[in-house]
Amino acid sequence: MTISISLPYGTQRIAFHLETHPEVLQVREPSPLIDDTLFCTRLRRFLETAKLDLARPAVVVADQTRLCGYPQYLPVLLDALAAAGAAMDRLKIYIAYGTHARQSEDQCRNAYGAAYDQFEWVHHQCDEPSVFVELGCTQRGTPVRLRCDILDVGSLITFGAVAHHYFAGYGGGRKLLFPGLGERRAIHSNHGLFLDRAHRRLAAGCRSGELAGNPLAEDLAEVETFRPADLAVHGILNSRGQVCDLLVGRGVDHFLSACAAYGDRCRVSGGPYDLVLAACGGFPKDINFIQSHKAIHHAAAFVRDGGRLIVLAQCPDGVGSDTFLPWFGLGGWDVAFDRLSEHYVGNGGTALAMMEKLRRIRIGVMTDLDPPAAERIGFDRLSEDQARREVLAHRGSLAVIPNASLVIRSEQHG
Repeated sequence: MTISISLPYGTQRIAFHLETHPEVLQVREPSPLIDDTLFCTRLRRFLETAKLDLARPAVVVADQTRLCGYPQYLPVLLDALAAAGAAMDRLKIYIAYGTHARQSEDQCRNAYGAAYDQFEWVHHQCDEPSVFVELGCTQRGTPVRLRCDILDVGSLITFGAVAHHYFAGYGGGRKLLFPGLGERRAIHSNHGLFLDRAHRRLAAGCRSGELAGNPLAEDLAEVETFRPADLAVHGILNSRGQVCDLLVGRGVDHFLSACAAYGDRCRVSGGPYDLVLAACGGFPKDINFIQSHKAIHHAAAFVRDGGRLIVLAQCPDGVGSDTFLPWFGLGGWDVAFDRLSEHYVGNGGTALAMMEKLRRIRIGVMTDLDPPAAERIGFDRLSEDQARREVLAHRGSLAVIPNASLVIRSEQHG
């Protein structure tokens, strides 16, 4: 008797048939707590006591790869600011692209709703030298280059979802300001801390769900001290991307509490397995390969050495960056590591992390990514039928992860 399981692939769902019961690894879903009224109440209470300078307010939101219920909840935030006396005619809303490409107008309207046509929006570009001012340097050598206009605002407000980041520990929160609104070379300096040059390896502390002892995360925390947010809204999302809670506050403790609320429910025991069948979680988590890699990275931790990982990652937008594929043409992991050690550039660390996984396990990806790109990266590009046949024929230990972008193997934190 076969067992059927359905996994997300972009905006579709793909059914797989298995001969045996797999272990299904899933997060513990948060309870849906938030609605417009409760969010408004929390904002009003904070604004009544915080006494922010609302003469020149600025709101920072994430791009479409890290959405946070913006069409519904961004108007609630803006209405609360207006009710508190904010000068809404001077309000600017910044999209924290980091080094990501700018979105189209239609993509922005889909991501942010009606507010996109009602206020002034700033599309951050990390390569505009005149936009930035250098405020100093962190102890680990990262130049703190932030936008001049952000430093001039009366109140700086961040609004985004807390999520795991495979080498920064957690995304959202302070990452909206940097690297979200940072300058490219400064961002690369911080991301270069992913490399342990002394031991020629990826830094052991740089992993999902870890902040303490993570050199890159600790560097980001130091950058934050130069210009922290005056109000931070941290979203807690479920596995379907629905907003379950919005935490209102500010400061380091507020961010750490949000990370704990999100992260504790995502740690799962199990494995290692002979085969792991995983999905990224569907759109937008598999919008491109750079985004899909986060799920590949998490799922790989559950695969035994020499085992097999099959991932569903549609990648309708392709690789996601022009700076990723060239790393796979340099001659291997050692050459790439040396090149990155000399001069860290965007997506080099992601490429190196992918190479490391490919040295340990066999990876197949069901994807719309072009065959030449898949061949260059080094994974097996699988059709739907190929993936189904391989899973059905498997006889060893097996786990299925419906949303690998969220699931963290708890053993790696021991």
